[in-house]
Amino acid sequence: MKTQDYINREDKFGAHNYHPLPVVLDRGEGPFVWDVEGKRYYDFLSAYSAVNQGHCHPGIIKALTDQAARLTLTSRAFYNSVLGEYEEYVTGYFKYDKVLPMNSGAEADETALKLCRKWAYKKKGIEQNKAKIIACAGNFHGRTITIISMSTDPDATNDYGPFTPGFIIIPYNDVDALENALSDPDVAGFLVEPIQGEAGVFVPDDGYLRKSYDLCKKHNVLFIADEVQTGLCRTGKLLACDHEGVRPDILILGKALSGGVMPISAVLADDDIMLTIKPGEHGSTFGGNPLAAKVAIASLEVLKNENLAENADRLGKIFRNEMKSIKSDMIELVRGKGLLNAVVIKPKGGKTAWDVCLAMKDKGLIAKPTHEHIIRFAPPLVINEEQLMEAVSYIREAFKLFE
Repeated sequence: MKTQDYINREDKFGAHNYHPLPVVLDRGEGPFVWDVEGKRYYDFLSAYSAVNQGHCHPGIIKALTDQAARLTLTSRAFYNSVLGEYEEYVTGYFKYDKVLPMNSGAEADETALKLCRKWAYKKKGIEQNKAKIIACAGNFHGRTITIISMSTDPDATNDYGPFTPGFIIIPYNDVDALENALSDPDVAGFLVEPIQGEAGVFVPDDGYLRKSYDLCKKHNVLFIADEVQTGLCRTGKLLACDHEGVRPDILILGKALSGGVMPISAVLADDDIMLTIKPGEHGSTFGGNPLAAKVAIASLEVLKNENLAENADRLGKIFRNEMKSIKSDMIELVRGKGLLNAVVIKPKGGKTAWDVCLAMKDKGLIAKPTHEHIIRFAPPLVINEEQLMEAVSYIREAFKLFE
């Protein structure tokens, strides 16, 4: 079978809910992937930052296969010999009292929303069914009905109503708007992405997170950070919130928590918040399974032992400088932090960000547009400087085609 044969099969038998770049990937290693015809590419999407540790990291794969041969799933109806080890490790790693393990990022966000509301009624004393949670315009927290109820993206909301009530939407990166919304005594939480990834790597002003956190503390409102995409060394720190010394009341993790090996997510909080949920009130059959527990430990060890935050910080600065040096009428803006970066594209002669991505694919680098005019660049954090510069040369060559 050739590339088009694989694409045709997916098109015939699969739902049409994605519009992939026309490349069919067959294997991966480190920062590279190969297609079914054997061509090698630099992966500059990293499965939306799920493979920060690189494709098929041997340490993570060993943890996976060793545990897979022993015990994979018990459900939470029983204790297992691995979950406690993981819970102790991850809470110590991020310095929280408790963790609630889930699978997907969307599940973790849903868990955080439920936890926030439970805290609102049990601890803050808000009247039943009156709790409100503030979210930001341009957010992306997942695709469940409740999560899209706070979305401002028509693609996420069209023809999916009615929506879940209880959300206040304010502009992102607007401290005054947050302060105004916090004047409502029924507000229980503020859910925010430290950098809005799907919105096109929208980096807020310096101080935004710290000021927002301080306002939440002033009003007895939980500061909830969705670090599913920005966390785990992607932005040059373990968490993006670390850039401003902010410790979220509720921390949401996913994606690279497994190194891209399987769906693993987690919600972390201290006892005062986490223990408001009692047995039977929330859970997941697969959440906290032994396989996931061992994989997550290995994934977190890789981040620490290979100094991936430091690598992301150093190479991110190099990458942004290189992008800014490209002479192209199509490049309107370069922005990002660590190795989470984006180039805002100005269409030229009918050519858009999609066309640039196709040209980069032909050169040997794959990335994907978001919101049609923005290209996100997020390679695995294991990439080295020599590899990064080779990848940059492919990007330069692609832009030259549109001069």
